Amino acid sequence: MTQRILVVDDEIPVTDLIGYNLEKAHYEVLVAHDGEAALVAAEKHKPDLILLDLMLPKIDGLDVCRQLRKTSQVPIIMVTARGEETDRVIGLELGADDYLCKPFSMRELMARIKAVLRRNQKETPGSPAAAILEGPSGLVLDEDSRTVMLNDIPLSLTRLEFDLIQHLVLNTGRVLSREQLLSQAWGYDFVGGTRAVDSAVKRLRKKVQLIDPDLTLIETVRGIGYKMVR
Repeated sequence: MTQRILVVDDEIPVTDLIGYNLEKAHYEVLVAHDGEAALVAAEKHKPDLILLDLMLPKIDGLDVCRQLRKTSQVPIIMVTARGEETDRVIGLELGADDYLCKPFSMRELMARIKAVLRRNQKETPGSPAAAILEGPSGLVLDEDSRTVMLNDIPLSLTRLEFDLIQHLVLNTGRVLSREQLLSQAWGYDFVGGTRAVDSAVKRLRKKVQLIDPDLTLIETVRGIGYKMVR
């Protein structure tokens, strides 16, 4: 089945160039030139991936990402001229899967699209039985349905967040470096850097604290990485 990509940028020459190359690679292309149109297109057409510029009319890219993450786990690659570390970190904390700074080569963009789509592919169904992982403090992961419950309350997680907490639970009590978590949850082809791990852990902690403000599930091990508490 042809994968559908939504390209969001207010510069028509940019969307034309990206769209042309995506169509040559046999993707279906949708285009939006402002944040409002992007949200409408994402809701109506359910793209497999969104290329999202930050500097957009009406609603900026960060707010688009924030609103999408309330209801959708669609992979998002931020494509922007704003390459400051603060912008990249904020984007990752909001749930972007990757980012690419302008100017960029089309070859690099296509490589990142393929990598993110590959990482987002769902596991093949049909395992003989659902694997249930029990973590600390009433944390339960269903690997078959990829759902997480904390004290019988569901946690709404993105694919990356689920993969991250899954690896932490599988290694409860063991310290995992950022590089280990990056390779396990994101894949070796992710080029966004270890700050993506910090951003994802921050999001996980916020979601846990919405259920239990006093609960600490993931501990920071200074200079190394993170561990799931026993």
